[in-house]
Amino acid sequence: MIAVLGLVVGIVLGLVLRPDVPVSLDPYLPIAVVAALDAVFGGLRAYLDGIFDDKVFVISFVSNVVIASGIVFLGDKLGVGGQLATGVIVVLGIRIFSNVAAIRRHLFHA
Repeated sequence: MIAVLGLVVGIVLGLVLRPDVPVSLDPYLPIAVVAALDAVFGGLRAYLDGIFDDKVFVISFVSNVVIASGIVFLGDKLGVGGQLATGVIVVLGIRIFSNVAAIRRHLFHA
């Protein structure tokens, strides 16, 4: 219940305050969002499997975002940011779809 309340408060604050993302962080925002979604779906899968741990979830959430953004940052510095961003999106996308498939199997017992 606290998590849902936090989500609602965060959405309302985002809509009211309308924060701006600095232009220098624009390339990293989509990567960070996809990395965060990977952690969220992984946490939901773990919850349904009965092995959810809030500490592991928070560490996974933060580390996914930092590592994915760091890989793209390193790629930008090496001149191959677009290719590494695509690679990160593909890998995280595969993980997200894998977790969603497991969640679907768990919910529908298929």
